[in-house]
Amino acid sequence: MEPPAPVNTQILPLPERATQLIVLEVSGEADSRPFTFGGRPYQRIGTTTSVMPQERYETLLLDRAHARRRWENQAAVGISISDLDAEEILRTREAAIAQRRISAGTSRDLGDILDRLGLRRDGVLTQAAQVLYGTRFLPDYPQGLVKLGRFRGTTITGDILDNKQEHLHAFAIVREAMAFLDRTLPLAAQFPEGEVFRQDRLPVPPNALRELLLNAVMHRNYADPGSYVAVAVFDDRIEVRSVGALPVGVTGESLSGAHRSVLRNPLIAEAFHRTGAVEIWGRGTNRVIEECEKYGIDPPIFEERQGALIVTVRAAISPAPQVTPQVTPQVTPQVLAVLQAATQFRRRSELQDATGLKDREHFRGAYLEPLLAAG
Repeated sequence: MEPPAPVNTQILPLPERATQLIVLEVSGEADSRPFTFGGRPYQRIGTTTSVMPQERYETLLLDRAHARRRWENQAAVGISISDLDAEEILRTREAAIAQRRISAGTSRDLGDILDRLGLRRDGVLTQAAQVLYGTRFLPDYPQGLVKLGRFRGTTITGDILDNKQEHLHAFAIVREAMAFLDRTLPLAAQFPEGEVFRQDRLPVPPNALRELLLNAVMHRNYADPGSYVAVAVFDDRIEVRSVGALPVGVTGESLSGAHRSVLRNPLIAEAFHRTGAVEIWGRGTNRVIEECEKYGIDPPIFEERQGALIVTVRAAISPAPQVTPQVTPQVTPQVLAVLQAATQFRRRSELQDATGLKDREHFRGAYLEPLLAAG
């Protein structure tokens, strides 16, 4: 029998008979199944033993490999705690304590936090820690890539009006992508019946976009060094792409209904869960559909194409304007806060404090530099 399986033997007396019952018990955990006998796998259904179908055997082999050896739980290459984003780790701690998903007694020691999150083993950082909090990605971790683009028209061959590609950790990817969508998507003003004040509305519900981005960074295939997360905005839709085929038994169509939750990267997903960002119940795509329906737009389309999951949200996005030398940033509350604070001399840190934003690089790239360029 392969792999070797411990067989527990018990001999039980039968009081009403002059015989004994021999009980053989074999425990098959996820990290040991499937077993083969004589080079062939078997299955027991009811009282019948039969040769296991190849598809079922391959599924169990994949499950066994995933339980024992995943890309995320392997040792990070050339990475120490000093290479991680300390502020982001501490933000995770604070959010997890607020959500009661980590002990309030957890110290502010970075190593202790990583240990509690399962991101460090025997003092060695895992690759999940690098994905979640890394600050240095090249040359060893090129898969920490996010692509953000705005295309004129409805095809990928249209003019590129905005293009940003950057290597970031998972939490920063979600923030940066949301900031990109916030400044790229048009705002429409509506006056609900019976209301005095107008309501500004994006063409797609922000909560749905955030959920799609969270799913993209949690469930993608990080083992592929050429993988990435991409957000592409066209005149008629938004596409969120993440490299990595769907798990066995899950299809693009099934994501639109009730489906089982299969975590490709449980350590990475658990870190987001601790912060309260996700629930890990397999309801994320269903919540996106509900948000879109309540918003009055079509539900998203989930497709697996060429080893990547592509989520398409159709929306009436106005055609992009012609590119001119003068680019004016979209007037968001953060932009207004900067302009109001800049009526007198201010340091960069003071301007950032006025917006309430915590990420220095995000503030500089998404707000300060575009405002300086616009004069």
